[in-house]
Amino acid sequence: MTDGDQSYDEGSEEPRGGYATLATTFAAGAVLFAAVARHRGLRLPDRVPPWDVALLGTATFKASRLLTKAKVTSFLRAPFTRREGFGEGGEVMDTSRGSGLRRAVGDLLSCPFCTSAWVAGALVGGYASAPRAARLVCAGLTAVTVADWLQYAWSWTGQKAEG
Repeated sequence: MTDGDQSYDEGSEEPRGGYATLATTFAAGAVLFAAVARHRGLRLPDRVPPWDVALLGTATFKASRLLTKAKVTSFLRAPFTRREGFGEGGEVMDTSRGSGLRRAVGDLLSCPFCTSAWVAGALVGGYASAPRAARLVCAGLTAVTVADWLQYAWSWTGQKAEG
């Protein structure tokens, strides 16, 4: 058998059709945003200052973690995932369930790395159309990220002092 005769991933249960649907949805959303922005005469920024990139990146990180790992957002994931366990800092570990598009959505909603592309797309769209509001939302999410780091640092110093 030649390489041309073998499938992409022998015996895989990955819902590639569902992944294709999600990728198409993401791309269609980006195209729709661009078309609406152009129709409304929205002038996109010529450049994005490094500070805003850092703010958008930190906010994307936090929003992705909140969507994929927080207990309080489990109601969003529940139709597509099941609880596998608990992580640090009150985070939960979910895994996708079902098949096809349901499983693909579960894979997306249980993976902060996967979800970050969608979150970044939404935040960048907000930044392009309403930069002041987007910066405010990003600043709030960044503040939560800093607070999380401080909580971890505090608990680490407390554990070291007790040990």
